[in-house]
Amino acid sequence: MRSGRWWRAWLAALLTACVVVPLSGAVRPGIPAPAPARIEAKTPLPVRYAAHRANAAEAARTARAAGAERRAAALRALSGHAFLEFDARGPGRTAEVLGDLRTADRVAILVPGSDTGIDTYARFRRGALALRDELGPGAAVIAWLGYETPGTVSPEALTSDRAHTGAARLRAFLDRLSAYGLRARTPVTLLCHSYGSVVCARAAHGLGPHGTPAVTDIALYGSPGTGFARAAELRTRARVWAGRAAHDWIGDVPHARVQLPGTTVGFGPDPVSAAFGARRFAAGDGDHSGYLKPGSTALASLARIVRGQHPEVPHA
Repeated sequence: MRSGRWWRAWLAALLTACVVVPLSGAVRPGIPAPAPARIEAKTPLPVRYAAHRANAAEAARTARAAGAERRAAALRALSGHAFLEFDARGPGRTAEVLGDLRTADRVAILVPGSDTGIDTYARFRRGALALRDELGPGAAVIAWLGYETPGTVSPEALTSDRAHTGAARLRAFLDRLSAYGLRARTPVTLLCHSYGSVVCARAAHGLGPHGTPAVTDIALYGSPGTGFARAAELRTRARVWAGRAAHDWIGDVPHARVQLPGTTVGFGPDPVSAAFGARRFAAGDGDHSGYLKPGSTALASLARIVRGQHPEVPHA
């Protein structure tokens, strides 16, 4: 029975169950880290990269001194990376560019979903590297971890609170890209995974191919919903795409949005449904974490979207 009462009961039970995880983690002390490097927006990129690498190295030493060996190891692994932005405090916030932003003929920005931070950054970066390799020379990929992602099993993963903050930070980052060297009119695509699709949906208003930057496409994949009933409600002039792999567990999550006392739980209609109105792309038979796996159908489709090749498929 798919009544409103059934959905309300299911979501309320899930929200109650999720409270255990963040409460058990809330008592853990934070890992100390230095403040981010202070850099002017138009600082030359080599100087910017060097400053952030030095900050990451300092953060690794600080974490090791505090006995946080896992965090220290994760930070040491960032040596040599080209960070446009870097902050080791808390779960961590970063923006790494793979390729040359100043000469790129098109740019893809990856917006991650839940459980992504410095400790799990290697996993996120592997997807960015796979996309860069799929796109080939001339393109740049930005792995944007610019917001505090929710835990997969947490109340925050069921509400849009983190997405509101993330969307504001994503818009601010887009505004800074020209200062970082992105050429005017270079096509930019937002590739938004899982909870990241909620972030992108809230950041989409007003974005388009004639803006600064020129956001031509927004692709939502592995999405729990966006918080909007239809793609048109995103109020963007960019093309909106949606795809979901055949073995992605997110397809079994009820696509509902229910008002509970003090909060709204869930994100509404399924973005891959015909009723939502997004362009649908083939995502293959992978799982929730396999969209950017080398050789996958999803990776090939996303690369075609970035290239402007429009791999649209009919709705089922």
